[in-house]
Amino acid sequence: MTTDSLYGERLSNDTVRIERHLPGTVQDIWAWITDNDKRAQWMARGTLELRVGGAVRLEFRHAELTYADDPAPPKYADMADSAQLSGVVTACEPPRLLAHTWGDQGEVRYELNESRGGVRLVVTHQRLRGMDDMLSVSAGWHAHLDLLVTRVRGEARPRYWALHTRLEAEYARRLAG
Repeated sequence: MTTDSLYGERLSNDTVRIERHLPGTVQDIWAWITDNDKRAQWMARGTLELRVGGAVRLEFRHAELTYADDPAPPKYADMADSAQLSGVVTACEPPRLLAHTWGDQGEVRYELNESRGGVRLVVTHQRLRGMDDMLSVSAGWHAHLDLLVTRVRGEARPRYWALHTRLEAEYARRLAG
């Protein structure tokens, strides 16, 4: 599942972009991003008010996204069970564009377009505070989007923390330059 074309791309010193091609319609994938029950299956549950200025309150329950024998690595132990994130919606054009602040780690933008009989999803995370954030965010988005792909396709999910750990090491190699 992790071929070169699936890896995120460093656009600048504070911005990374990652893309996925997904089966379905733009409306289907929009629902996977904005509907609490669907989003909880691949990323986080919580409030996402779909209007500019709307509140974003996400709760990441990583233990629910993986298996019992896939513990969080020590550096992410504080996020193993639950991690909270708050933000504000900065752009909302259903069902094609959603952007919101990401706590104190910048801003995330989701863009959806019809492509090759499915949907091209582009996630751009900007205003990152340094290489550590870029590595963590790149591996995190990559792993969460891999989960999204499995949920949309009805496939078995990967082991989240094992995947994240492998991806973080690979992004360290890829983004070092």
